[in-house]
Amino acid sequence: MPAFPADGGDKPLAVSMGDPAGIGPDIALLSWARRNELSCPLFFVAGDAAAFLDRAKLLPASTRLEVQSIQEPEEAGEVFANALPVLPLTSSCAAVSAGKPDSANAGVIIESIEKAVALTISGRSSAVVTSPIAKFVLLQKGFAHAGHTEFLAELACRHNHSGVFPVMLMASKVLVAVPVTVHIPFREVPAKLTKARLTRTAKITNEGLRRYFGVERPRLAVCGLNPHAGENGELGREEIEIISPAVEELRSEGIAATGPFPADTLFHKEARDHYDAVLAMYHDQALIPFKTLSFEDGVNVTLGLPFIRTSPDHGTAFPLAGTGRANPASFLAALNLASGMGKTASHALSRD
Repeated sequence: MPAFPADGGDKPLAVSMGDPAGIGPDIALLSWARRNELSCPLFFVAGDAAAFLDRAKLLPASTRLEVQSIQEPEEAGEVFANALPVLPLTSSCAAVSAGKPDSANAGVIIESIEKAVALTISGRSSAVVTSPIAKFVLLQKGFAHAGHTEFLAELACRHNHSGVFPVMLMASKVLVAVPVTVHIPFREVPAKLTKARLTRTAKITNEGLRRYFGVERPRLAVCGLNPHAGENGELGREEIEIISPAVEELRSEGIAATGPFPADTLFHKEARDHYDAVLAMYHDQALIPFKTLSFEDGVNVTLGLPFIRTSPDHGTAFPLAGTGRANPASFLAALNLASGMGKTASHALSRD
């Protein structure tokens, strides 16, 4: 398995607010509160300071939580030692009730993501770390994307980066997993699973592991789509007609790809020792084993973008919002990984 990059970087991380009714404010506040204990990297939140102040009042009194508005990302370093820096947006949240999502806040949630991306592409922040959103809240207001991954690709295009092909990579210290098809109904997977999609995903994964994780020659294990990897065509022909030819093409280009392997034998420890990342054919084939092994410290990374983006691997957890029971471990891992990826990429560029 690739090692997590070491923490580092001078510019602050730009954190999106997420759904203010969920645990996004909680985990940002709790991570800031443990900044010294856990060597938390410098970050600011693009969001509504009032919503964070209100949430801080709900969290345990034993935890000192301070929030301060900043006007520019560059001010985050001056503020971070004493308060969580929050960079205001052009709009503010409607009344927020912890645990009760409200589509009235869809606009500010989206603007927060847009602001974090714009500041990172312009070089004023080092990476984007997105807090959890609830897609159903945004869809009620006409949001046209299945999730963060697809929206971030559109934002890259808005900033004149055409031809973006986002790849979801789930990273932890015990497993790196990449779904080739992502937020689509399961019945659509076979039609969407093409040789071109698989090889492009593998190439972006290979380059991402080299650039951001420092793996000189990544070993990619490729899952089959069907039970027993198709059982020589008896249980499906995708392995014969699509996946195996894709693996052969990757190998001919010098990429250390192997497979297709039966997915049910690819995630135990002995198997994981033989690859740096596994390419799964659909969302749950990757995320069920990943979240089973790494639910508390897993990180969602989007490769293929013109900026670094990470996110905790969990959702909004509305019932936990404002209770003090939200675990910030995955968010902290996302912060540290984003910072470390930036440092590793910088070192790679300096060597080149």
